[in-house]
Amino acid sequence: MNKGILVTGAAGFIGSHLCESLLTQGHQVSGIDNFDPFYDRSIKETNLAGFIGHPSFDFIEGDAGDRNVLEKMERKPSVVIHLAAKAGVQPSLKDPSAYIRSNILMTNTVLEWMREQGIRKLLFASSSSVYGNMEEMPFREDQLVDFPVSPYAFTKRSCELMNYTYHQLYKLDVVNLRFFTVYGERQRPDLAIHKFVDKILREQAIQLYGNGDTSRDYTYWKDTVGGIEGALKYITGRENVFESINLGNNSPVKLIELVREIASLLKVEPEIVYEDKKQGDVDITYADIGKAQRLLGYRPATGLAEGLQNFITWFRAKT
Repeated sequence: MNKGILVTGAAGFIGSHLCESLLTQGHQVSGIDNFDPFYDRSIKETNLAGFIGHPSFDFIEGDAGDRNVLEKMERKPSVVIHLAAKAGVQPSLKDPSAYIRSNILMTNTVLEWMREQGIRKLLFASSSSVYGNMEEMPFREDQLVDFPVSPYAFTKRSCELMNYTYHQLYKLDVVNLRFFTVYGERQRPDLAIHKFVDKILREQAIQLYGNGDTSRDYTYWKDTVGGIEGALKYITGRENVFESINLGNNSPVKLIELVREIASLLKVEPEIVYEDKKQGDVDITYADIGKAQRLLGYRPATGLAEGLQNFITWFRAKT
Protein backbone atom coordinates (compact mmCIF):
# COMPACT_ATOMS: atom_id res chain seq x y z
CA MET A 1 0.00 0.00 0.00
CA ASN A 2 1.29 3.48 -0.87
CA LYS A 3 1.53 6.28 1.66
CA GLY A 4 -0.68 8.33 -0.58
CA ILE A 5 -1.64 8.71 -4.22
CA LEU A 6 -2.80 11.90 -5.89
CA VAL A 7 -5.09 11.44 -8.89
CA THR A 8 -5.69 14.55 -10.98
CA GLY A 9 -8.85 14.43 -13.07
CA ALA A 10 -10.34 12.21 -10.36
CA ALA A 11 -13.97 12.85 -11.29
CA GLY A 12 -13.55 11.98 -14.95
CA PHE A 13 -14.22 8.75 -16.80
CA ILE A 14 -10.92 6.98 -16.19
CA GLY A 15 -10.06 8.89 -13.01
CA SER A 16 -13.21 7.91 -11.12
CA HIS A 17 -12.83 4.23 -12.02
CA LEU A 18 -9.17 4.36 -10.98
CA CYS A 19 -9.91 6.02 -7.64
CA GLU A 20 -12.57 3.43 -6.82
CA SER A 21 -10.19 0.60 -7.63
CA LEU A 22 -7.31 2.08 -5.61
CA LEU A 23 -9.56 2.63 -2.59
CA THR A 24 -10.78 -0.96 -2.80
CA GLN A 25 -7.15 -2.08 -2.60
CA GLY A 26 -6.59 -0.05 0.57
CA HIS A 27 -4.69 2.95 -0.79
CA GLN A 28 -4.95 6.47 0.59
CA VAL A 29 -6.16 8.55 -2.36
CA SER A 30 -6.45 12.29 -2.89
CA GLY A 31 -8.35 13.57 -5.90
CA ILE A 32 -8.40 16.86 -7.75
CA ASP A 33 -10.84 17.88 -10.47
CA ASN A 34 -11.87 21.26 -11.84
CA PHE A 35 -15.25 20.16 -13.32
CA ASP A 36 -14.29 21.63 -16.68
CA PRO A 37 -17.49 22.75 -18.49
CA PHE A 38 -16.57 20.64 -21.54
CA TYR A 39 -19.53 18.53 -20.44
CA ASP A 40 -22.19 18.76 -17.73
CA ARG A 41 -20.95 18.95 -14.14
CA SER A 42 -23.62 16.51 -12.95
CA ILE A 43 -21.94 13.70 -14.90
CA LYS A 44 -18.75 14.03 -12.88
CA GLU A 45 -20.70 14.40 -9.64
CA THR A 46 -22.37 11.08 -10.42
CA ASN A 47 -18.96 9.53 -11.15
CA LEU A 48 -17.79 10.56 -7.67
CA ALA A 49 -20.94 9.58 -5.83
CA GLY A 50 -19.90 6.02 -5.06
CA PHE A 51 -16.74 6.91 -3.14
CA ILE A 52 -16.74 10.62 -2.30
CA GLY A 53 -17.38 9.82 1.36
CA HIS A 54 -14.77 7.07 1.65
CA PRO A 55 -12.59 7.60 4.75
CA SER A 56 -9.40 7.08 2.71
CA PHE A 57 -10.37 9.61 0.03
CA ASP A 58 -9.82 13.36 0.07
CA PHE A 59 -11.19 15.54 -2.70
CA ILE A 60 -10.34 19.08 -3.76
CA GLU A 61 -12.32 20.92 -6.40
CA GLY A 62 -9.92 23.01 -8.42
CA ASP A 63 -7.46 23.12 -11.28
CA ALA A 64 -4.26 21.11 -10.92
CA GLY A 65 -2.59 23.88 -12.90
CA ASP A 66 -3.20 26.25 -9.98
CA ARG A 67 -0.41 26.01 -7.43
CA ASN A 68 -2.75 27.19 -4.66
CA VAL A 69 -5.01 24.20 -5.30
CA LEU A 70 -2.13 21.73 -5.04
CA GLU A 71 -1.02 23.29 -1.78
CA LYS A 72 -4.46 22.67 -0.23
CA MET A 73 -3.73 18.95 -0.06
CA GLU A 74 -3.81 17.58 3.49
CA ARG A 75 -1.58 14.59 2.71
CA LYS A 76 1.59 14.73 0.66
CA PRO A 77 1.41 11.84 -1.81
CA SER A 78 4.22 9.48 -2.69
CA VAL A 79 2.90 9.08 -6.26
CA VAL A 80 1.08 11.42 -8.63
CA ILE A 81 -1.16 9.95 -11.33
CA HIS A 82 -1.75 12.89 -13.64
CA LEU A 83 -4.86 12.24 -15.73
CA ALA A 84 -6.27 15.78 -15.86
CA ALA A 85 -6.19 17.41 -19.29
CA LYS A 86 -8.32 18.95 -21.97
CA ALA A 87 -9.29 16.04 -24.20
CA GLY A 88 -10.50 15.70 -27.76
CA VAL A 89 -8.87 16.19 -31.14
CA GLN A 90 -11.53 18.31 -32.84
CA PRO A 91 -11.99 20.85 -30.01
CA SER A 92 -8.20 21.30 -29.93
CA LEU A 93 -8.28 22.53 -33.53
CA LYS A 94 -10.75 25.24 -32.56
CA ASP A 95 -8.90 26.47 -29.46
CA PRO A 96 -5.29 25.25 -29.38
CA SER A 97 -4.21 27.86 -26.85
CA ALA A 98 -6.65 26.42 -24.30
CA TYR A 99 -5.03 23.00 -24.77
CA ILE A 100 -1.58 24.47 -24.31
CA ARG A 101 -2.70 26.09 -21.04
CA SER A 102 -4.62 23.12 -19.71
CA ASN A 103 -2.25 20.38 -20.79
CA ILE A 104 1.30 21.69 -21.09
CA LEU A 105 1.25 24.48 -18.52
CA MET A 106 -0.77 22.45 -16.03
CA THR A 107 1.66 19.55 -16.31
CA ASN A 108 4.55 21.95 -15.75
CA THR A 109 2.86 23.24 -12.59
CA VAL A 110 2.42 19.67 -11.33
CA LEU A 111 6.07 18.85 -12.10
CA GLU A 112 7.35 21.98 -10.35
CA TRP A 113 5.20 21.28 -7.32
CA MET A 114 6.45 17.68 -7.22
CA ARG A 115 10.05 18.83 -7.46
CA GLU A 116 9.69 21.30 -4.62
CA GLN A 117 7.75 18.86 -2.43
CA GLY A 118 10.22 16.03 -2.98
CA ILE A 119 7.62 13.79 -4.66
CA ARG A 120 9.51 11.61 -7.13
CA LYS A 121 7.00 9.25 -8.78
CA LEU A 122 4.75 10.30 -11.71
CA LEU A 123 2.39 8.34 -13.92
CA PHE A 124 1.34 10.56 -16.82
CA ALA A 125 -1.71 10.00 -19.04
CA SER A 126 -0.45 10.37 -22.58
CA SER A 127 -2.26 9.28 -25.73
CA SER A 128 -2.03 7.15 -28.83
CA SER A 129 -2.45 10.46 -30.68
CA VAL A 130 1.30 11.03 -30.33
CA TYR A 131 1.87 8.43 -33.07
CA GLY A 132 0.06 10.52 -35.69
CA ASN A 133 -0.41 8.74 -39.02
CA MET A 134 2.40 6.28 -38.46
CA GLU A 135 2.71 3.83 -41.35
CA GLU A 136 4.56 1.10 -39.47
CA MET A 137 2.16 -0.90 -37.29
CA PRO A 138 1.46 -1.89 -34.63
CA PHE A 139 2.72 1.25 -32.89
CA ARG A 140 5.78 0.65 -30.74
CA GLU A 141 7.14 2.89 -28.03
CA ASP A 142 10.59 3.03 -29.67
CA GLN A 143 9.23 4.62 -32.87
CA LEU A 144 9.88 8.28 -33.63
CA VAL A 145 6.79 10.28 -32.63
CA ASP A 146 7.66 13.74 -33.87
CA PHE A 147 4.77 14.16 -36.33
CA PRO A 148 1.56 14.92 -34.41
CA VAL A 149 -1.44 15.88 -36.56
CA SER A 150 -3.51 17.84 -34.02
CA PRO A 151 -2.93 20.38 -31.24
CA TYR A 152 -4.18 17.80 -28.73
CA ALA A 153 -1.52 15.36 -29.92
CA PHE A 154 1.31 17.88 -29.76
CA THR A 155 0.37 18.88 -26.20
CA LYS A 156 0.60 15.25 -25.12
CA ARG A 157 3.92 14.75 -26.88
CA SER A 158 5.21 18.01 -25.42
CA CYS A 159 4.36 16.79 -21.94
CA GLU A 160 6.20 13.52 -22.53
CA LEU A 161 9.31 15.50 -23.47
CA MET A 162 8.93 17.82 -20.50
CA ASN A 163 8.60 14.81 -18.21
CA TYR A 164 11.89 13.51 -19.56
CA THR A 165 13.59 16.83 -18.80
CA TYR A 166 12.41 16.65 -15.17
CA HIS A 167 13.57 13.04 -14.99
CA GLN A 168 17.04 14.05 -16.19
CA LEU A 169 17.39 17.24 -14.17
CA TYR A 170 15.62 16.37 -10.94
CA LYS A 171 15.58 12.54 -10.89
CA LEU A 172 11.81 12.22 -11.05
CA ASP A 173 10.69 8.70 -11.94
CA VAL A 174 8.15 8.85 -14.78
CA VAL A 175 6.01 6.46 -16.79
CA ASN A 176 4.16 7.99 -19.74
CA LEU A 177 1.12 5.79 -20.35
CA ARG A 178 -0.17 6.05 -23.91
CA PHE A 179 -3.90 5.32 -23.74
CA PHE A 180 -5.65 3.88 -26.80
CA THR A 181 -9.36 4.84 -27.20
CA VAL A 182 -10.64 3.89 -23.76
CA TYR A 183 -14.37 3.13 -23.61
CA GLY A 184 -17.01 1.79 -21.26
CA GLU A 185 -19.27 2.92 -18.45
CA ARG A 186 -18.95 6.64 -17.57
CA GLN A 187 -17.44 7.40 -20.98
CA ARG A 188 -17.61 11.06 -21.94
CA PRO A 189 -20.77 11.95 -23.90
CA ASP A 190 -18.78 13.43 -26.80
CA LEU A 191 -17.04 10.13 -27.63
CA ALA A 192 -18.10 7.90 -30.51
CA ILE A 193 -19.53 4.88 -28.69
CA HIS A 194 -21.55 7.05 -26.32
CA LYS A 195 -22.91 9.14 -29.20
CA PHE A 196 -23.69 6.13 -31.38
CA VAL A 197 -25.64 4.28 -28.68
CA ASP A 198 -27.55 7.42 -27.75
CA LYS A 199 -28.50 8.26 -31.33
CA ILE A 200 -29.41 4.72 -32.34
CA LEU A 201 -31.73 4.36 -29.33
CA ARG A 202 -33.31 7.72 -30.20
CA GLU A 203 -33.76 6.54 -33.80
CA GLN A 204 -31.54 9.33 -35.06
CA ALA A 205 -29.02 9.10 -37.90
CA ILE A 206 -25.39 8.67 -36.94
CA GLN A 207 -22.57 10.44 -38.75
CA LEU A 208 -19.50 8.56 -39.91
CA TYR A 209 -16.57 10.60 -41.14
CA GLY A 210 -14.81 9.29 -44.20
CA ASN A 211 -15.97 5.92 -45.52
CA GLY A 212 -16.06 4.12 -42.18
CA ASP A 213 -12.65 2.50 -42.73
CA THR A 214 -10.78 4.40 -40.02
CA SER A 215 -9.81 2.05 -37.19
CA ARG A 216 -9.29 2.42 -33.46
CA ASP A 217 -7.74 0.14 -30.87
CA TYR A 218 -10.73 0.22 -28.48
CA THR A 219 -9.65 -0.59 -24.93
CA TYR A 220 -12.12 -1.27 -22.13
CA TRP A 221 -11.70 0.93 -19.07
CA LYS A 222 -11.07 -1.98 -16.71
CA ASP A 223 -8.08 -3.06 -18.78
CA THR A 224 -6.72 0.49 -18.84
CA VAL A 225 -7.12 0.84 -15.08
CA GLY A 226 -5.36 -2.50 -14.66
CA GLY A 227 -2.49 -1.15 -16.75
CA ILE A 228 -2.26 2.00 -14.62
CA GLU A 229 -2.17 -0.11 -11.48
CA GLY A 230 0.54 -2.28 -13.01
CA ALA A 231 2.53 0.89 -13.74
CA LEU A 232 1.99 2.01 -10.14
CA LYS A 233 3.55 -1.20 -8.84
CA TYR A 234 6.36 -0.91 -11.37
CA ILE A 235 7.34 2.66 -10.54
CA THR A 236 7.09 2.33 -6.76
CA GLY A 237 9.39 -0.67 -6.76
CA ARG A 238 12.20 0.90 -8.80
CA GLU A 239 14.50 3.92 -9.02
CA ASN A 240 15.73 5.91 -12.02
CA VAL A 241 12.67 5.08 -14.13
CA PHE A 242 11.67 6.74 -17.37
CA GLU A 243 9.42 4.77 -19.71
CA SER A 244 6.70 5.32 -22.29
CA ILE A 245 4.27 2.41 -22.44
CA ASN A 246 1.24 1.65 -24.62
CA LEU A 247 -2.00 0.65 -22.93
CA GLY A 248 -4.12 -0.64 -25.79
CA ASN A 249 -5.95 -3.76 -26.84
CA ASN A 250 -3.72 -4.77 -29.80
CA SER A 251 -6.86 -5.21 -31.90
CA PRO A 252 -7.98 -2.28 -34.09
CA VAL A 253 -11.63 -2.21 -35.19
CA LYS A 254 -12.96 -0.34 -38.21
CA LEU A 255 -15.53 2.33 -37.46
CA ILE A 256 -18.18 0.68 -39.61
CA GLU A 257 -17.58 -2.62 -37.79
CA LEU A 258 -18.00 -0.85 -34.46
CA VAL A 259 -21.35 0.53 -35.59
CA ARG A 260 -22.49 -2.89 -36.77
CA GLU A 261 -21.53 -4.45 -33.43
CA ILE A 262 -23.45 -1.79 -31.49
CA ALA A 263 -26.47 -2.17 -33.78
CA SER A 264 -26.41 -5.94 -33.34
CA LEU A 265 -26.38 -5.64 -29.56
CA LEU A 266 -29.19 -3.08 -29.67
CA LYS A 267 -31.10 -5.12 -32.27
CA VAL A 268 -31.66 -1.98 -34.33
CA GLU A 269 -30.74 -1.15 -37.91
CA PRO A 270 -29.12 2.31 -37.75
CA GLU A 271 -29.38 5.09 -40.29
CA ILE A 272 -25.86 6.10 -41.31
CA VAL A 273 -24.85 9.38 -42.90
CA TYR A 274 -21.34 9.61 -44.34
CA GLU A 275 -19.51 12.91 -44.11
CA ASP A 276 -16.03 14.14 -45.04
CA LYS A 277 -13.17 13.01 -42.86
CA LYS A 278 -12.23 15.62 -40.28
CA GLN A 279 -8.89 17.38 -40.07
CA GLY A 280 -6.64 16.11 -37.31
CA ASP A 281 -8.14 12.61 -37.14
CA VAL A 282 -5.73 9.74 -37.71
CA ASP A 283 -6.49 6.77 -39.94
CA ILE A 284 -5.72 4.03 -37.43
CA THR A 285 -4.48 3.40 -33.91
CA TYR A 286 -2.94 0.02 -33.21
CA ALA A 287 -0.97 -0.70 -30.04
CA ASP A 288 1.94 -3.05 -29.70
CA ILE A 289 1.45 -4.07 -26.06
CA GLY A 290 4.54 -6.26 -25.69
CA LYS A 291 6.33 -3.74 -23.48
CA ALA A 292 3.31 -3.37 -21.20
CA GLN A 293 3.09 -7.15 -20.94
CA ARG A 294 6.76 -7.47 -20.03
CA LEU A 295 7.06 -4.60 -17.58
CA LEU A 296 3.59 -4.29 -16.11
CA GLY A 297 2.07 -7.75 -16.47
CA TYR A 298 -0.60 -6.08 -18.62
CA ARG A 299 -3.20 -8.47 -20.05
CA PRO A 300 -6.29 -6.84 -21.58
CA ALA A 301 -9.12 -9.31 -21.05
CA THR A 302 -12.33 -7.63 -22.25
CA GLY A 303 -13.48 -8.22 -25.81
CA LEU A 304 -15.34 -5.57 -27.75
CA ALA A 305 -18.77 -7.23 -27.58
CA GLU A 306 -18.54 -7.68 -23.82
CA GLY A 307 -17.32 -4.15 -23.23
CA LEU A 308 -20.01 -2.65 -25.46
CA GLN A 309 -22.71 -4.68 -23.72
CA ASN A 310 -21.49 -3.43 -20.34
CA PHE A 311 -21.66 0.13 -21.65
CA ILE A 312 -25.15 -0.34 -23.11
CA THR A 313 -26.45 -1.82 -19.84
CA TRP A 314 -25.01 1.15 -17.93
CA PHE A 315 -26.36 3.66 -20.46
CA ARG A 316 -29.88 2.25 -20.32
CA ALA A 317 -29.85 2.23 -16.53
CA LYS A 318 -29.00 5.92 -16.34
CA THR A 319 -31.47 7.16 -18.98
